[in-house]
Amino acid sequence: MKKVLIIGAGPSGIFSALELIKQKFDGEITLVEQGRKIENRSCPKFKTKECVHCKPYCNITSGFSGAGAFSDGKLSLGYEVGGDLPTLIGENNIEELISYTDKIYLEFGADTRVEGAEETEEIREIRKAASIAGLKLVDCPIRHLGTEKAHELYLAIENFLIQNGVNLLAEKTCEDLIIENGTCVGAIVDGEKIYADIVIAATGRKGADWLENVCKAHGIEREAGVVDIGVRVEVRNEIMQKVNDALYESKLIGYPKPFCNKVRTFCQNPGGFVAQENYDNNLAVVNGHSYKELKSNNTNLAILCSHKFTYPFDDSIAYAKKVGEMANMLGNGRILVQRLGDIKAGKRTWEKELSRTNVKPTLPDAVAGDITSAIPYRTMISILGFIEQMDKVVPGFGSDETLLYAPELKFYSNRVKMDKKLNTSVKNLYCLGDASGWTRGLMMSSAMGVYLARQLVK
Repeated sequence: MKKVLIIGAGPSGIFSALELIKQKFDGEITLVEQGRKIENRSCPKFKTKECVHCKPYCNITSGFSGAGAFSDGKLSLGYEVGGDLPTLIGENNIEELISYTDKIYLEFGADTRVEGAEETEEIREIRKAASIAGLKLVDCPIRHLGTEKAHELYLAIENFLIQNGVNLLAEKTCEDLIIENGTCVGAIVDGEKIYADIVIAATGRKGADWLENVCKAHGIEREAGVVDIGVRVEVRNEIMQKVNDALYESKLIGYPKPFCNKVRTFCQNPGGFVAQENYDNNLAVVNGHSYKELKSNNTNLAILCSHKFTYPFDDSIAYAKKVGEMANMLGNGRILVQRLGDIKAGKRTWEKELSRTNVKPTLPDAVAGDITSAIPYRTMISILGFIEQMDKVVPGFGSDETLLYAPELKFYSNRVKMDKKLNTSVKNLYCLGDASGWTRGLMMSSAMGVYLARQLVK
């Protein structure tokens, strides 16, 4: 009987196991997850109103389904969004995979409503305004799970996997891979050697640093990847209403001067809440959540600036972490928030000034301060230029009372080299999801898991 060992129970790991079951794989599947089972995951902040730095791992970023269980739960149904997997396996393959994977999400209870699926006059007007402002509006229908509904959906998937024989090892840490003569034969989990015929590293965005270190230690071939550094922007719902109603999430891309780095919007949450997530070594980063039922008066979204380092420095994750550590230091371990008007005026924001604004922060324990003292000059100038462009598409987006939270960081490993069948330079070792450097987000990671399972069954 063949044995498959999956390291990481995020979307890519989960969906590789799901598809193996659906394809009648006649073997043993073990799924190792550093965090808890989903039914045991909860964030104390709902009661304490401030982050208590859960140990040993943050319950928002670690556990079955990864950060997906507590994110806003948006499934991007267009292949132009979600990373570079289409360039590896082909756009036609991706379109079919997204459609197939979406049906699985529907089977487990995803909302049947799709946002932004029709070409309306309102969408055409937004696209025209974006074009005039020098931005590109990416067509991408969205299926919104909702933070609380995502939790229920992934619980149903967890139960399905267990009922179908998957050995789920929760609260277990994978320390290293076992590689012998160029072949991966297993992994070391909490000091115990687990041997397998196939090993799948699907450690997610949180595990990108771990996978990077493993690649370095074992000589697994990879190439320089991209890191996204940015801010989480929060405005009143009234400002974003036209875009929210027409698209729910506007995916806009620009290359503002003078540096022309790629800058994009990401994870838009109408009526949502700004949230804090904690990575290893107490690194606090900002994110956004959007519930199906619970709503705020604000809309938040990320503005991310992409950076790629090659020579003589190529450790993009380390660079982003240093930026995050600087912001955390200025916020005394918490998320920084600053009014856009204060940035333009060259001053920090004070708590009393936040109380006078129309935009009331939905992250109550964020610290008013100066994010420009932490965000690199190139990144900050690019973000401010992008906000000016956004203001032409969404009047009021660039107003003085707009709030900027930092740091918003998206960690991706240096991209693991692989062929169209996802073979890496180490035999029987496969790398999936955001940690592989090939995907970004729930849908594309899930689809990559499905694709690999099909390759293995073949």
